Amino acid sequence: PGLDLHLVVDNYATHKTPAVKRWLKAHPRFHLHFTPTSASWLNMVERFFAEITRNRIRRGAFESVAELKRAIMEYLENHNAAPKPFIWTKSAGEILEKVARAKQALESQH
Repeated sequence: PGLDLHLVVDNYATHKTPAVKRWLKAHPRFHLHFTPTSASWLNMVERFFAEITRNRIRRGAFESVAELKRAIMEYLENHNAAPKPFIWTKSAGEILEKVARAKQALESQH
């Protein structure tokens, strides 16, 4: 309870609503750090954590933090033994068009 908690969250407007701002003000140990808009590399990190969650953690039963850490490390070791590169399926132009649309939508809500 005495420690600050820093949360990295996406840049969606839902994290900036009056209700969320009120809650954060009432709970000053929580600090939000927003990811940069259009940070595709960060989306890949988030996607990888989702894979760990889906493939190893969810529906698991862990009796301690140490046991959870071992399960995660085992998953990473297995993954790294036969890594597969991520292959972008969209062209640079398609990605940039989507980024522009997302940026426009985000800016229109502020």
